[in-house]
Amino acid sequence: MTVPMELRQAQVEFDRFLVSLRDHAMLQTTNQTYTMLEAVLLAFRRRLLPAEVMIFADALPPILRAIFIKGWVPDQVPASFSSAADHHKDVLALRPDHNLSTPTAIRDVGETLRAHLGETAFAAVMAGLRPEARAFWQG
Repeated sequence: MTVPMELRQAQVEFDRFLVSLRDHAMLQTTNQTYTMLEAVLLAFRRRLLPAEVMIFADALPPILRAIFIKGWVPDQVPASFSSAADHHKDVLALRPDHNLSTPTAIRDVGETLRAHLGETAFAAVMAGLRPEARAFWQG
């Protein structure tokens, strides 16, 4: 068996994603973009049930999947989905001295994910999640 192309091209695809998100969010660097991306993914993950974490992770490209799963403790009780303002506070809590996440960070990441995964694939993933998880991406 040959190495799957998804794995062979993982870094190229990740770089493409970061540049796309950087441009969409109007950030200056991919380093700023990476922090925002990681913060949004972790804020989302901490609210998901274990089965939902796996559904969402399975749809992500390899490097995004690794960022999303890194440090996950499956038996940890998920935080509740609350307000967009609370979700954004969680985003800003990651590396606060170096976090330049936009006020629309969650929506920015969601729209970029949708564009890179494709509308059909993104909708299929969202269909496997609770309504409040889907609403998270409205920012």
